[in-house]
Amino acid sequence: MRRLIALLAICATALGLMALFSPEASAAPGCRVDYTVTNQWSGGFQAGVKVTNLGDPISGWTLRFAMPDAGQKVVQGWNATWSQSGPTVTVAAVDWNRTLATGGTADTGFTGSFTGANPKPAAFTVNGVACTGSVGEPTPTPTPTPSPTPTPTPTASDPGGSGTPVGINGQLQVCGVHLCNQYNRPVQLRGMSTHGLQWFSQCNNATSLDALAKDWKSDLLRIAMYVQENGYETDPAGFTGRVNNLVDLAEARGMYALIDFHTLTPGDPNYNLARAKTFFASVAARNANKKNVIYEIANEPNGVSWAAIKSYAEQVIPVIRAADPDAVVIVGTRGWSSLGVSDGSSESEIINAPVNAANIMYAFHFYAASHKDNYRAAVSRAASHLPLFVTEFGTVSASGGGAMDRASTTAWLDLLDQLDISYANWTFSDASESSAALRPGTCGGSDYGSSGVLTESGALIKSRISTADNFPTS
Repeated sequence: MRRLIALLAICATALGLMALFSPEASAAPGCRVDYTVTNQWSGGFQAGVKVTNLGDPISGWTLRFAMPDAGQKVVQGWNATWSQSGPTVTVAAVDWNRTLATGGTADTGFTGSFTGANPKPAAFTVNGVACTGSVGEPTPTPTPTPSPTPTPTPTASDPGGSGTPVGINGQLQVCGVHLCNQYNRPVQLRGMSTHGLQWFSQCNNATSLDALAKDWKSDLLRIAMYVQENGYETDPAGFTGRVNNLVDLAEARGMYALIDFHTLTPGDPNYNLARAKTFFASVAARNANKKNVIYEIANEPNGVSWAAIKSYAEQVIPVIRAADPDAVVIVGTRGWSSLGVSDGSSESEIINAPVNAANIMYAFHFYAASHKDNYRAAVSRAASHLPLFVTEFGTVSASGGGAMDRASTTAWLDLLDQLDISYANWTFSDASESSAALRPGTCGGSDYGSSGVLTESGALIKSRISTADNFPTS
């Protein structure tokens, strides 16, 4: 479930609206650096640093710049190795972005602290060369403009119409470390998770899903079908029917349906191996011809090794593939789907021993008030090696309650946007807990989106997922 029992919760960060800053420039001698302050709060800030190579191809690069104020310090960096000595900041390439072709870029960033003013650096060097390239100046090797691809014409098999998430993107697939659409272009899906179907079925109906699709502009609905806790094991046929009904409701509205086999206690997914095979054989056969279905085969493995989770996945995935060979499958990770971080491990155990299957992604869960810098750092590292999908997250603590942590939530969502990682928020329900998006008593009514029915968490999440998707079609 959502309750990621975190072991660590350190240094809060935050990020928010983009405020592009570019250093003073003249003719381009070989590089350009765009320094972007993405947010600033009392005593802290976050910045993106984009390096563009305007000269000959390079293999290995080191960026240096000086902090203009003595109180400015780097706290945590990503997508490079960051260090600071006095005012001088050194940013060294990592293996996966060390080579930059002419016109090539490396996107890095950091969170920092300050005690006085927070002026922006104005002088950068890469491998000792001053980076004075103009932000608006074309690189020596411009990229040809691709021929436009016509917008797909709606057809009977175009769920929800051509302007919906499914209508535009069609059958999804994994390409490299990204979730990609029918045009083989990376996409980010943003949406909501149901609460347990056995408790909050009144929140999942035609009216609520109309609001989710049209008002919230949600790209997906995660269908949280608990296995234990009075869930699937008590009525396999009944719960399978509920899941299939929600798949159909999502399809009719052009949303993707993420079928979540919601295991939590016991934490070893192998306890439910036989149930998983039965369930997924049924739903995969029934929904094989749909373009909107994604399978999440184990919600939050806990108290179990990665080897055991991997073994489970390699037995369940073939069952799905036998009926539905094309759908994306998401595998839960160790430590309540924390990539092992909540167990004191890291993403390296998955990188070194990935699941032996194609077209799969790995789940990551976080709760913003409990999981902060070290968890974000793990996602930043892992995203260059593993296809990740945040199938569940909350704006509050790992218990599902407590105060919303707006700063940490914003930092998380901006990071996921930057990395094109899809996500589903816990929960589209009126549960009496602060993680719920709707105020108690909302479900069963006719209003699922106005300010009067939204919790503080719901208002923030709706504001994020209702912005335009801009899915690429060429």
